[in-house]
Amino acid sequence: MSLVADILAALLILAGTFFFTVGTLGLIRFPDVRSRLHALTKADNLGLGLVLAGAALWLGDWAIAGLMLLCWIFALAGASVSAHVIAGLEADHASEREPVHSVDPGEEQKNQESTTTPREGDQP
Repeated sequence: MSLVADILAALLILAGTFFFTVGTLGLIRFPDVRSRLHALTKADNLGLGLVLAGAALWLGDWAIAGLMLLCWIFALAGASVSAHVIAGLEADHASEREPVHSVDPGEEQKNQESTTTPREGDQP
């Protein structure tokens, strides 16, 4: 195998691991289910494709490259179907839950006091 093919394979594998890392950070950092699913399905599928392309190029066998492509297609299909099901379940259950507000308790009390109307005879 040539040096150029080895370098290109290494770059593809490194790019794939970068996208895996970005997808994992998105899973950790994003606030809601749909954002997390987006980070996982997009970044991880691209990362898997790049890693498999780099491995296929490094191995240099067309039969193995075809099997890797088939694995990637099944991973794409499985990830999109599972993400669709999870997002649908999350949407069904989102209406049943009360929204979570991250408001400072003191700020909430000030908001409640400012919305009350003064009674007659109260000092402003």
